[in-house]
Amino acid sequence: MRSSVDSLCNDSVYRTWNNTKELTRAGNYVFRALSEFSNRTEKQNFNDKKNTYFNVISSFGPEDAPRLIIGAHYDVCGQQQGADDNASGVSSLIELARLLNLNQTELSYRIDLVAYTLEEPPFFRDFMMGSAVHARSLKKDSVDLIGMISLEMIGFYSEEKGSQGYPAGIMKLIYPGKANYISLVSKFGGGDFLRKVRRGMKAQKTVNVRSVSAPVSIPGIDFSDHFNYWNQGYSALMITDTSFYRNANYHMPSDLPSTLNYEKMAAVTDGVFQLILNFNT
Repeated sequence: MRSSVDSLCNDSVYRTWNNTKELTRAGNYVFRALSEFSNRTEKQNFNDKKNTYFNVISSFGPEDAPRLIIGAHYDVCGQQQGADDNASGVSSLIELARLLNLNQTELSYRIDLVAYTLEEPPFFRDFMMGSAVHARSLKKDSVDLIGMISLEMIGFYSEEKGSQGYPAGIMKLIYPGKANYISLVSKFGGGDFLRKVRRGMKAQKTVNVRSVSAPVSIPGIDFSDHFNYWNQGYSALMITDTSFYRNANYHMPSDLPSTLNYEKMAAVTDGVFQLILNFNT
């Protein structure tokens, strides 16, 4: 996973929306990496007035079966490498592809791994977000979607007391003060899908798993690609290290590959893989 993070994180040019050369390089890297493990890997192209952008979609399991989407965005915000945000999530996608390639006969439903472009500002919440384009295409094609999981910053952890922050003070009475866990985030009403994912994630024992189902008015609940699937009426959630509530490197030049905990990233990825194998549709 470290090699994937390093490959995405250029230390001199950055994969931003307006640096299309570097953004395309990063997208092509992801395409090649996923293609190594699935011959059903393609680009979903779309355009603005000047440029062509693309998502990368890699499929596993029965072609026409109900579908589970696992996605992560590969662009960054501003002049920074974006190791946690979100090379960590993309590296997990690539590792999941490797594991799925070894275990496709066990799948009773279809898995699409999707690497999104244009998650970050100025496109965040815009109809041009890569995940918005993808979610609309599923709705247009009447895809039987089990749900969507967004891998959004999964690499930063700390054992220091008080290292974990929260959007509401009362949450400090319920959740840990140490930033040593991974969080499953859903909106109110997403309980059944959240419970299934949580049950699968807890199959791995290396990193603690916590979950929250809360109103979207709480800052951070809808701060990733999953909300575009909510907008289309689908079940969706986010797997995250909680972003700026623990990681001071968020959207800063200090978001570097050396700051990530690759052992815990691997454990989170293993948890996602276990839930894929054991998911009860």
